Amino acid sequence: MRQRSLWITGPSLVLALLPASPALAQANPVPLPGPAPQGDGTILLTIFLKHDQSKPLGKINEELKAQGFFKAFPPPGIQVASWYVVMGIGQVVTLRVPAHRLREVNRVVEDTAWGAYRTEFYPTYDFKTIAEQLHAQAAGK
Repeated sequence: MRQRSLWITGPSLVLALLPASPALAQANPVPLPGPAPQGDGTILLTIFLKHDQSKPLGKINEELKAQGFFKAFPPPGIQVASWYVVMGIGQVVTLRVPAHRLREVNRVVEDTAWGAYRTEFYPTYDFKTIAEQLHAQAAGK
């Protein structure tokens, strides 16, 4: 006669252990310090301009110049919050963009940066003030 064994599969085991795991469920979550202030209709847009590493820097710069990148980017009236060179990757630019002008910024990048850079876009928001408040609360200030 064959003996039957009870096997708990991986997903079943994970589900069975979830309630016992204090790291996965926070009993007393930290409340956010009130609603975020009403904005001015702008978003932060972080753009990764990743170098095409099959081309030397001189070739990339020639391509950007020929496509009018530095003349067109950023579009007039768009504020640059930060612009960093990240060695081995390219450049990371954060812009403050009126939400209704997001498409315009995207088109400028498509028209003038593609070929020299691969791009990634990340819409973000400013969390600094809230993080500082949470830190002060946690420190008992």
